[in-house]
Amino acid sequence: MLRVGARIVATRLPLIEAAPGQPLPPLPRSAWIEIDLDALVSNARLLQGSLPSGVRLEAVVKGDAYGHGAVPVACALVAAGVQSLSVATFDEGLELRQAGISVPILVLFPIPPELVPDAVRLSLSVTAGDQTLLERTLAVLDRLADAAVPAGRELPIHLEVETGLGRGGLHSSDVPAAAAAIEAAPRARLAGLWSHLQAAGDPDRTADQAARLGVASNLLEEVGITMPDRHLAASGGLLAASAPGYDVVRIGLAMYGIVPDGLTVGERHAATAAGLKPILSLRARPVRVTELAAGMGVSYGPTFITSRPSRIATLPLGYADGLPRSLSNKAQVLVRGGRVPAVGTVAMDAVMIDVTDVPGAPVSVDDEFTLIGTQGEETIDAIEMAQWGNTISYEIVTAMSGRLPRVYYAAARAVQMRAVACDLEWGGGEVGRPDARGSEEEPGPLGCE
Repeated sequence: MLRVGARIVATRLPLIEAAPGQPLPPLPRSAWIEIDLDALVSNARLLQGSLPSGVRLEAVVKGDAYGHGAVPVACALVAAGVQSLSVATFDEGLELRQAGISVPILVLFPIPPELVPDAVRLSLSVTAGDQTLLERTLAVLDRLADAAVPAGRELPIHLEVETGLGRGGLHSSDVPAAAAAIEAAPRARLAGLWSHLQAAGDPDRTADQAARLGVASNLLEEVGITMPDRHLAASGGLLAASAPGYDVVRIGLAMYGIVPDGLTVGERHAATAAGLKPILSLRARPVRVTELAAGMGVSYGPTFITSRPSRIATLPLGYADGLPRSLSNKAQVLVRGGRVPAVGTVAMDAVMIDVTDVPGAPVSVDDEFTLIGTQGEETIDAIEMAQWGNTISYEIVTAMSGRLPRVYYAAARAVQMRAVACDLEWGGGEVGRPDARGSEEEPGPLGCE
């Protein structure tokens, strides 16, 4: 975060890169996420290889790259050859541009018309799925002066088609007029025609949606409008082999090594699905391990009472970190390669683990626990955790809070770390004393630039 004059300009989270041959700084807490960038790139190449020739893979990095960290993930993917990205919101696109990412970025949900000049300036592509908002967007473009945005810059617009999801998009019959309005507007360009599947594993429903997108395509051709890039399939549509690839396939969850929950994978993509590697692990070390007598309540409620003398480890993460409270008394974690139960109610900042039956020397604060990932021969993945919490893997990974430090690995080496704050040399000055580095006269960083 930077202080500029009287304004505070905030970056989402600082990102530290390890200097050559040097380690990263200490973690700010003993619960953290590990991200395997090599596995990410491997997944991307595997998925691209499963697409027909000429079909582009577009990496979806919305929701902070599904909780994995938008900037490090996007940088790794672009360096590996991914040619375009999708986000959900304007500020997600802005974050990537501020990080120096220059490939095409599509914002999948309509942006406020007031931000249209900034979208043009930042070379962001936008979505139009509502006639009123499209008209307002084009009106802003009509008033846009060359002084506000460099000459020659235009706004690529992707028309979303309502094919049956019931969430967004123009009806097919309205697409030709919308496309014509875009082509007639200054600084606007029709760049895409797309929709989103409601149930990728349902071939009949998917075929119906593809047919509706086909109707919109045919209507454009009938009025002589050049066909833009079309995209319908995402991870589920690709792996289930249920949707046409068209020109672009938007890949989100599968990029991170997770097959969508409950999806029946199509035979021709079975090897692709089997080859995907989850890139996220969630680990922690206890902040306390102690013996509790029989009849002792554990955590709030209490919803768990010890039935015997028990050894309980407290891990310093909870629902404020994205660990669902619905996992209370249901989850398992790994320690020393074996499974142990979580007991008691998941709190905001803590979850308790019963390690009484772990063989060998008593578990201590030096033991590492794995909540998602692999230890020894055992693995707990996001899908299993989601089943315990009566949710889906998408929610598990995207809910991982920004306050959980993320450590990024490449070539088996920790190369980057992201945390809420990372500048240990400056904590804002002594308590009760003004700090010149934070004053308006001499701006200074409050975290990492």
